[in-house]
Amino acid sequence: MKKRLFTILFTVILIFSTVLPVSAAVEEMPPERLLPRLVDEADLLTDEEEADILEQLDEISERQECDVAVVTVDGLDGKSAMEYADDFYDYNGYGFGEEKDGILLLVSMEERDWYISTCGFGITALTDAGIEYVADEFLPMLSDGDYSDAFEKYAELCDNFITQARTGEPYDVGNLPKGTVPAFWIFVDLLIGFVIALIIGMIKKSALKSVVKNTQAQDYMVSGSMVLTKNWDHLVNKTVTTRKIERNENSGGSSTHTSSSGRTHGGGGGKF
Repeated sequence: MKKRLFTILFTVILIFSTVLPVSAAVEEMPPERLLPRLVDEADLLTDEEEADILEQLDEISERQECDVAVVTVDGLDGKSAMEYADDFYDYNGYGFGEEKDGILLLVSMEERDWYISTCGFGITALTDAGIEYVADEFLPMLSDGDYSDAFEKYAELCDNFITQARTGEPYDVGNLPKGTVPAFWIFVDLLIGFVIALIIGMIKKSALKSVVKNTQAQDYMVSGSMVLTKNWDHLVNKTVTTRKIERNENSGGSSTHTSSSGRTHGGGGGKF
């Protein structure tokens, strides 16, 4: 009987000694801290909008293997927008791979702050110039309260910027996307220009009714009006002006900082 109890006790100890290291590893990132890629704590979106945007963020993130996330909050709890965004990213399980690749947009309604936090490959994909470009595209919608459209535009641009960065030449200073104009508007502009030119031409033509067209150049000359007897050139003075052309030392790239967790982040933000 004692031998049997000893065997059972030994087995239990062996099982616990095997399980405990695994449990300790799991406790490093509790399941409740693994949040979805859309967290709308400020309740800016309808349920339908939330579902659509989350689906878009998930599809982009899984395909690109780089998290693209959106977080809205009522306030920053005394932190700066940068600190709050970085901490939310680090302590809630965002990021792919060892480098925790990803991009997170934070929107705080208390002081109308926004901040984009980048990590890992996200720092490469979305440079300082890239963040400014992306923000210029979605901020007007954010300011107008079109939150769903703003977040969809942000996600779409992140997808484009990540795709471009995979080629080895990320969008950056001097290499940002060019705006496109629909073909319809090009046709309209040409038509308007043609109509304006036609009207101006007709007006000028109508003002020349008393003018008689001549066929030879000499008919336009007044006899004896010009007599050229001598012709020469004299160099009176020579002036050379020099000006130093300043080179733009801004080589682009991403500025980085260290978050409270010790992880490296890029990013940028402001007010909306």
